Amino acid sequence: MPDVIAFDPMPSTAATGAGAPMRAAGVRAGPWLFFTGHHAADRKHGTHAAVTGNPAMPLHGQHRYRREGDAVLGYFGRLLEEHGSGFDCGARLDQYYPTWRAVDPYHRARKAVFKSFIPPSTSVLMEELLVPACSVDVSLIAVTRDSGMTPRPVAADHVPVPEFSAFVPALVAGDYVFVAGQMANAESMDGLDPRATKPKSALWNGTEIRLQTEFLIKSRLEPALVAGGSSLKNAIKAQVYLSDMADMPDFLDVWNAHFADTPCALTVVPTSGFGFTDGIIEINIFGVRDSGATAKQVIDVDLPAGMALGPAAVRAGDLVCLSGLLAAGDDGPAIAPARVRDLRYFGAGAFEQTQVILETAARICEQAGTRLDRVLRAQHFLTSLYDFPATQFAWASVLENAAIPSGAVRVPAPLPVPDCTVMLDMWVFAA
Repeated sequence: MPDVIAFDPMPSTAATGAGAPMRAAGVRAGPWLFFTGHHAADRKHGTHAAVTGNPAMPLHGQHRYRREGDAVLGYFGRLLEEHGSGFDCGARLDQYYPTWRAVDPYHRARKAVFKSFIPPSTSVLMEELLVPACSVDVSLIAVTRDSGMTPRPVAADHVPVPEFSAFVPALVAGDYVFVAGQMANAESMDGLDPRATKPKSALWNGTEIRLQTEFLIKSRLEPALVAGGSSLKNAIKAQVYLSDMADMPDFLDVWNAHFADTPCALTVVPTSGFGFTDGIIEINIFGVRDSGATAKQVIDVDLPAGMALGPAAVRAGDLVCLSGLLAAGDDGPAIAPARVRDLRYFGAGAFEQTQVILETAARICEQAGTRLDRVLRAQHFLTSLYDFPATQFAWASVLENAAIPSGAVRVPAPLPVPDCTVMLDMWVFAA
């Protein structure tokens, strides 16, 4: 069983006693450490005093966003050391920001602790974080020092890394290969790669989303996987961020042309923006080495057409990666849109959507040889953060008040099924 590292009651429900949902600060399971959805804030007191500083002298000392990065990464450092790991054991970073202005100061904080080895990273803009006063939501996957899976970076030809970000494009940890979020920028970082865009004067001659998706798969993701000893056929899970969800049909058409025969778990997330202004899509991916002992297993569960865009899940060793799940059937949302809309402030719509998702996730886990109470990461993509407490009460009702390693951000509507307001992206332990 995974071990919950630490947990906090949700502030609004801490005093209610039995039945109050609990958030896990992290989970340790076998060789893995998962820390999800962290901010420079204390669950009892709000934003750290070291971050807010002296309101009478706001322009003195380090930039507020840098102090925020120092605080949240310092917390990670303490958790890692306490549980037999360290920054040099990081395998993947995910960051969400409500403003692009926070990114460079946070990157300086990140370089200060990770030094020259920053794990594969994804950074995108989102509408809002769970702590509105904070400017970065950070999640980290790491391994323990005694795991025998010490991460090692691999160089991937023609897969550029922005100098100011300085993350490694791909790394290998045991049989697992992690690839950073990729965009269709030129290697010079000046504009789009010419192969990923149509001529400026052309009204047709390719569609931007199709061109960028094809380019990312063949010229970024595949070379990075291959550099780590993996391949598209051994891809386990991908997260795709789109600036315009109207592009999803064309994206899926191109994606499925490469992955239909050997699918990987897939989550498609609307996002507010990227670090590269000409880009309209960013993709990160994770796989296993072709010659390794860990095999890819697609978990076949009969799901309604609207519930997931990829297979129900893919298992690789002790990790089960689910596709992003929505409470939707073959013909639309599973919960009546009028109920979701009219009773949203009572939490009814979000609670019931999450229940539907978790019931399905439990079936998927059973088929994969594990259980939902072994969840390692539960990332909630919500069109309103007012819905977050209701989602957590749904978890508490299903898992009998276990602490949940959850994170949440507000994304721009719509989700892949427009009348749904909750999408869940989950990793589960399976040893």
